[in-house]
Amino acid sequence: MSSALTRGLAPPMRPLNPRRAAVVAALDIGTCKIACLIARLKPRPADEPLRGRTHSIELIGFGQTQARGVKGGAVVDMARAEEAIRCAVDAAERSAGVEIASVVLAVAGGRLGSKSFAASVRLPGPSVEEADIGHVLDAASLHSVRDGRAVLHSLPVCYALDSLGAIRDPRGMLGHVLAVDLHVITADLPALKNLVLCVERCHLSVEGLIAAPYAAGLAVLAADEAEIGATTIDFGAGTTTLSVFTGGDCVHLDGIALGGSHVTMDLARGLSTRVGEAERLKTLQGSVLAGANDETDVVTVPAVTGDDRDGPNAVSRSQIVRMVRPRIDEILELLRERLRSANMLAAASRRIVLTGGAAQLTGLAELVGRVFGTATRIGRPLGMTQFSEQARGPAFAVAAGLLVYPQFAVREHFEPRRRHAHGEVNYLMRVGRWLKESF
Repeated sequence: MSSALTRGLAPPMRPLNPRRAAVVAALDIGTCKIACLIARLKPRPADEPLRGRTHSIELIGFGQTQARGVKGGAVVDMARAEEAIRCAVDAAERSAGVEIASVVLAVAGGRLGSKSFAASVRLPGPSVEEADIGHVLDAASLHSVRDGRAVLHSLPVCYALDSLGAIRDPRGMLGHVLAVDLHVITADLPALKNLVLCVERCHLSVEGLIAAPYAAGLAVLAADEAEIGATTIDFGAGTTTLSVFTGGDCVHLDGIALGGSHVTMDLARGLSTRVGEAERLKTLQGSVLAGANDETDVVTVPAVTGDDRDGPNAVSRSQIVRMVRPRIDEILELLRERLRSANMLAAASRRIVLTGGAAQLTGLAELVGRVFGTATRIGRPLGMTQFSEQARGPAFAVAAGLLVYPQFAVREHFEPRRRHAHGEVNYLMRVGRWLKESF
């Protein structure tokens, strides 16, 4: 188990060298599927499209298997989940022709949430030095670690210097007081520990833990969308999560433990059919908006027993819509309420991009646009090469975002210095900081 995670901090992802290539493996453990992607990241010219990215991404390995032992993004059966992870990783390694020792891991469960923290420090000199930025980030980070929660991301959103705000990089600027707004993303520590343990039992180390909706946003949002303002809603099987971007930064993140699998169970119960058949009906016939011919279009539904003596049921497509729509309405209303409570509804409604397997439900993008009153589109990973048509779909946005994330890891503040129970700062950390700042 990562020592950082035991202290309430996710293991930091080592930033990519912008001038060197690297092979990165991404592991997305969902309620419905487990996907492992292996890619070669190559330095790209600064004048190429997709501003902000330093590397191009070439997929060299792909593995996918049905998830087992996972519910709502959390491990509920260690042995079954481990077996499914091994299958997905083995398939990816075989297709890539390489063996991997570590993965970048997505986190969709564990009650994801985020909060902003502000702090300020008085500058010892006339201008802002690198050490001053570290001091103000440390000051903001001291309040971010909570009992029972683990910090996944610490993202500096903007700085202020005396009366001047909205500063992106204050290095070298003159002033007296430096302040920062730090956006911190957290998840339940027990859920993360079990997730990491399950991966480590597959003889893999975890390079980084990345919040799934943040990864999805990195994969599908163009730089201008993230700058102007956009929200990514990831409709997974067991969870629906969202991330709000503005000014090029992720400024809010949230999620609920409802998703596409709940729609499937509603259909299975309502139509008295098998879960697998309900999933097929949802995919092929399901919709959230009624069509002109739905009352007359009839679908045959096998009985739940599978016994030939129990004749199949005949239902209209309108009946299927009436079973699918209430659950989707519930999910969207819960998301609206969570955004309203966080004072993020206005920012989140500028533009919405949908990802996740359940985002492909017919009519969903149109319905979301109506509910939030904004332009909505289906998001697919941007700037990926050698990706199959399947891997380019919205269901793999999170996995693709894990491959994008190493390019953005440099933006984060990874090591908040924590005070111990007696209020004293750890001696070795103080010595290390003094050495770093003095030589």
